[in-house]
Amino acid sequence: MKLFPIRGGIHPDYRKELSSERPIVPLPLPAKLFIPLQQHIGAPAEALVAPGAYVRKGQLLARGQGPVSAPQHAPASGTIEAITELPGTHPSGLPQPMIVLVPDGKDEAAPLPEPIANPFDAPPQAIRERVAQSGIVGLGGAAFPSAVKLGLGEQRPLDILLINGAECEPYLTCDDRVMREHADAIVDGARLMAHALGAPNVVIAVEANKPEAIHILNCTAAPFPNVRVTALPVQYPMGSERHLVQAVTGRETPARRLTADIGVVVHNVATARAVHLAVRSGLPLTHRVVTVSGGAVREPKNIEAPIGTPLAELVAFCGGLTIEPHRLVSGGPMMGQPLASLDVPLVKGTSGILALTTQETAEHAAGPCIRCGNCVSACPCGLVPVELAALIRKDHLDRAAALGVQDCLSCGSCAWACPSHIPLVQYFNYAKGRLNADALAQRKLEQTRTLAEARNLRLEKAAAAKRAAAAAREAAAVSANEEKVTP
Repeated sequence: MKLFPIRGGIHPDYRKELSSERPIVPLPLPAKLFIPLQQHIGAPAEALVAPGAYVRKGQLLARGQGPVSAPQHAPASGTIEAITELPGTHPSGLPQPMIVLVPDGKDEAAPLPEPIANPFDAPPQAIRERVAQSGIVGLGGAAFPSAVKLGLGEQRPLDILLINGAECEPYLTCDDRVMREHADAIVDGARLMAHALGAPNVVIAVEANKPEAIHILNCTAAPFPNVRVTALPVQYPMGSERHLVQAVTGRETPARRLTADIGVVVHNVATARAVHLAVRSGLPLTHRVVTVSGGAVREPKNIEAPIGTPLAELVAFCGGLTIEPHRLVSGGPMMGQPLASLDVPLVKGTSGILALTTQETAEHAAGPCIRCGNCVSACPCGLVPVELAALIRKDHLDRAAALGVQDCLSCGSCAWACPSHIPLVQYFNYAKGRLNADALAQRKLEQTRTLAEARNLRLEKAAAAKRAAAAAREAAAVSANEEKVTP
């Protein structure tokens, strides 16, 4: 299959050898599970259980609120200890609502929905509804509710479902292992999603540094002429949705638009497996595969663990830490989020837990910009990071927006390539946050103005109606008096 070049990108030390040959192993059931009500982009789920309630494995614990939300299910049977606020995986460490479940070890299962019989003969809406009911979100890290993306074919003509198996972040190998060990589920899930989307073609794209996964997927997909597997160049950030689409199809996604607008929808390989399990077996998303790695981890592993497992238990299952890590990261080292501690739960969007040493983080004090242009060459979005950073330092955010700072992926390629170690991504994230906050404030101001104008109009109409009524009463009274004095 012909591939197309993408601009920029870098080639970091991938460090995947730490865990790539470690098969997926199940985690023993933790003593407690901490299940956040918000593990997705969108409104938090609404708890349907109360403290003291007994729940079964797979039972609905919280209902999604609104179209861009996702329900939460019990990963094990047991008792609800509390519904409280505890620190989450966000870098701020701020508390968020969670359901605390104490497993009883019996794994008593709740009744599950019946598998969809002959799903390729079923209406696409049936698959989308099952995916929504199962709480499936994007497992590549974005955690966008998958059922919403599967509905994009209703508004747009689509010709390709692109399954993302690039896994271009260093250290992470969970998708690689899922592709090697569950290729049949991935191919079937991809075909089911294509049916839901109305997309005639499926392309499974995998970076060339995963030859075993490519071979197994090719063998599995061989009976299906509409499913193709393609090997991608090893280049970070090849797993970025827009760049993956460009590399495979040659189509460039316009700024502020979706890849669906150019006929392509992208889903992660692990998401495809989750869809297979939901449609074929009725299983909700209660577990995920996660990579635990880094120089400070005694025995890196790929682990299938219940959602809500404390991260500390995942690390302990890997033999614990050999030294105090210099940095803890949820996700990959390039785009992952720093963790204040391991006393937070595993969530649906967590693909990796990294405990990195000082040598691996290689932090340096920032120096002055030497105008070398390395950041410009590395930027996969064609931006000019050196100019953007200069504008942001002077708080010229409107000018930075005009130069496209909102199109930044926060992939970190520019900062990685910078010989002066300038924290460029932090500048851009700050600017994007400020611009988004200002835009939100402006929308609220406009809504307030609209509501005030509508209220004034209602008051004016009410006052005019009162004046008209008073005038009518006065006219009626005058007419009545005239009738009385008429002989």
